[in-house]
Amino acid sequence: MRKMPGIDESLPFYPLRIAVLTISDTRILETDTSGAMLAERLQSAGHSLVDRNIVKDEIDDIREQLSAWLANPAIEIILTTGGTGFSPRDNTPEAVKPLLKREMDGFSVAFHQKSLQSVGVATMQSRAFAGQAGDAFIFCVPGSTGACRDAWDGLLELEFDSRHKPCSIAGALPRLRDVCA
Repeated sequence: MRKMPGIDESLPFYPLRIAVLTISDTRILETDTSGAMLAERLQSAGHSLVDRNIVKDEIDDIREQLSAWLANPAIEIILTTGGTGFSPRDNTPEAVKPLLKREMDGFSVAFHQKSLQSVGVATMQSRAFAGQAGDAFIFCVPGSTGACRDAWDGLLELEFDSRHKPCSIAGALPRLRDVCA
């Protein structure tokens, strides 16, 4: 009998080391509800918030912050929020995709399926995506708190849990390959 996907409570939990980047021309730490929600959710799930920052929606600013984090072996996952739409100032995909060595097409598909339930066909206006850059992974989601909730609840929260079977992103990280394979 095949087991259903889900959390295997008999396995140990391995916290991931995550940074959160808000990409916005208008938000500051006090008004960044999306970044705050992601930071709170990941910490509540038992993961470590290594860093959190806000940068303007400028390609060079985004790449500079991401490159610094990618050079830091303490950061395994980067969550970005904002800049994934179609306004003239939405530059996240253009800034991030050249840094990726592989794209995770399934994240975009899963995000849109989940988002379709909350915002309907407006989900088509999101360019949410994810991929691998070096040994780290970057997940880029829209800037609204609702979209961040859609991305975390039932998607990222499970993908980041090392106990999730049949697999989780933890098994793709160098320090956990042997324990989460």
